[in-house]
This record gives sequence, structure tokens and C-alpha cells, in this order.
Amino acid sequence: MSENLTTIVSSKANVVEICRDKPTVMIGERINPTGRKKVLQALQENDFESVRSDAISQVEAGAKILDVNAGVPGADEVTLLATVMSEVMAVVDVPLAIDTANPQALEAALKLYDGKALINSTNAEEKSLEVILPIAKAYGAALIGLCMDDNGIPAGPQDRLAVADRIINRAVQIGIPVEDIVIDPLAMTMGADSNAGRITLEAIELIVDTFGVNITMGASNVSFGLPDRKFVNATYMAMAIYAGLTCPITNPMVTEVNAAVLAADLSLGKDEYGMGWIKAYRKRSK
Repeated sequence: MSENLTTIVSSKANVVEICRDKPTVMIGERINPTGRKKVLQALQENDFESVRSDAISQVEAGAKILDVNAGVPGADEVTLLATVMSEVMAVVDVPLAIDTANPQALEAALKLYDGKALINSTNAEEKSLEVILPIAKAYGAALIGLCMDDNGIPAGPQDRLAVADRIINRAVQIGIPVEDIVIDPLAMTMGADSNAGRITLEAIELIVDTFGVNITMGASNVSFGLPDRKFVNATYMAMAIYAGLTCPITNPMVTEVNAAVLAADLSLGKDEYGMGWIKAYRKRSK
């Protein structure tokens, strides 16, 4: 098995280390207008109160990194993303994952950012590798690599490993340290394919065993279309952490999911004397 690598990201004053030997790092997903009508409407109206509120609430709930997305249809994303990031940085001081497929918006955001950001994301499509990797290198950012290429999302674990291999090799070739690459094996909905969850878990294990890199994913995707999603998400989250997931993109304000992350860390010996679990329990009890 490969050595567990440590990915470091930072804000102006805080450094976050992502590693399988350390507690799981939750990346807060809520600052995203996709699928959230309230956020979409607020951003369309240049109302950033919900952005500030979501940033504060997620950090209070345990998020160590916040994903920031400003993909509003028809908007000037270059300007809007920079504005949203500024609003977030004004109220919390945690590292940010800059979530955009627009290279101009990405570069403008990185110029603004004070720290080492996490780019969300690139993939193995040739146009993505050619554009995003040099930007990550130029700004010294860590980046997420999605296990998909010009042919779409591979069906099997070995195929996703091959895509991860391509992303990692291309990044390393231009001078990006392997520890700055976080792989997303892509969690697909089990409502459409009952094997989807297992395939992703197997892909995580293969990628970790081969490269030792850190693993992220939008963990709530597995339950899309199913009832009682929070219980499915919580169970799958714990299983994925055991498989090697280190920094899920999730909603830390869902009690069941938050508790599953803490319980998984406790069970895997990543919560010394159970202090993280006990602290969270006391907070929930209030």
C-alpha cells in the first residue's frame, strides 16, 4: 500500500491538513446555487446575506473547508465568484475550495485569494487538463481530479483507477506535487444502479492503495431519488471513510451525516480519547 499523503490547504490565518492519519475534513457544500433555489435567487439579486449565513453556520457545524460556487446562469461569473468569495472571507477564516469550470473566473478568484486554495475541479478530459493544471501550478493550489474523461464516467473501479492515474501523471509532469492532488472517484446514485455505491468504494480502495492520495466526493449523490436520504448518506459516509475517503464535500449541518463522520473517525482511532465525539455530543445536547 502506498504511503498516506498529506494535502495542505490554507486561508490567511488557518492551515488544514488532509490525511488518512488525521480526522476527516468536511468540506461544506451549501454555498452553491445548483439545486438550491434560495441561494440562486439571492445571488441573482446580489443579496449575499444567505452566503454569509451559510458560511458561518457550516463552520460552526464543523466544516474545515468551504466550497464556493457562483454558477448562476447568465451572470458574469468572473465578477460574481470573486464577490461571493470576498463575502465568505469577510465572515469566516477557513480555506476555500473554488468551484468553477470557468478558467477566467478561477484565475480571478485565485488572484484574490490569500492562502493556498483547493481547486474544484479538473478531470481527465484533454481540454480540462490543458487549461486547469497550468493554473493550479501557477498559483500553487491543490486541486480535485474527477474520475471522468472524454468518454464520460468509467463504469468499473479499475477504469476509474486508470483515469486517476492519467490525471496524477499529467499533473506531476508539469510540477504539481502528488500530495496536492485530491481524487474524486465520483459517487453515483444507487437509486439508478444498486451497484453504484459498491463500485465507488472499490475505486477508493484501489486509488488509495496505488497512489496514497487523498479522496473527496459529493457523498450525498449516492442517495439521490431515495427516501430517508440522510440515513443512506450517513451510512455510506462511514463506509467510505473506512475505504479511504478523507475530505467529503457534504452538508455538515445534517446531524446524522456529521455524527457518522465523527463516529467513523472514533472507530478508526483518529479521535484521541474520543474528545471530538464528546465535544460534538455536548454541543448537540445544548
